[in-house]
Amino acid sequence: MRKAYCIIILCISVSGVFAQNVAAIDGKPITNKEFIWFYKKNHTNHAKITAESLEAYLNQYINFKLKVLEAMEMGLDADTAYIAEIRNYEQTLAAQNKIAKTSSMYKMTMNEYKEAALMFNISELKIWSKPMDDQKDLEETWINALREKHTIKINQTEVRKLAKL
Repeated sequence: MRKAYCIIILCISVSGVFAQNVAAIDGKPITNKEFIWFYKKNHTNHAKITAESLEAYLNQYINFKLKVLEAMEMGLDADTAYIAEIRNYEQTLAAQNKIAKTSSMYKMTMNEYKEAALMFNISELKIWSKPMDDQKDLEETWINALREKHTIKINQTEVRKLAKL
């Protein structure tokens, strides 16, 4: 009987953790907070948030995260030019004195910049350095390969909940 209770509690805990995430890539969560922060930052037109617009953006965001993941797997985050760029941005952000280094806004902003720089660096290598006529097909093939390589789970229940906020 005790084992049954432990299993039930474990299942509830695991489902509760996933319930606060809009998606996961290889088990690494994309939290509701992270996703909605990026969504609102990139959708400033104050249009009504719908499940359809969230799903479309989530797919774009997952593609972005997959590119960042591949950049990290390739070691681009250890490149000295990348590290210097991040350090420079961090110093610039600190000099502006608008965001406290300990705030979640600072952490989100720095994470966004780091990931965007990685995405640009890998996109330059894989897509943008190629002939313009080939870029769309190259990117589509690349994204499809990344989606096959990694396990992606989307929590549709959370997407619908976020649309109601």
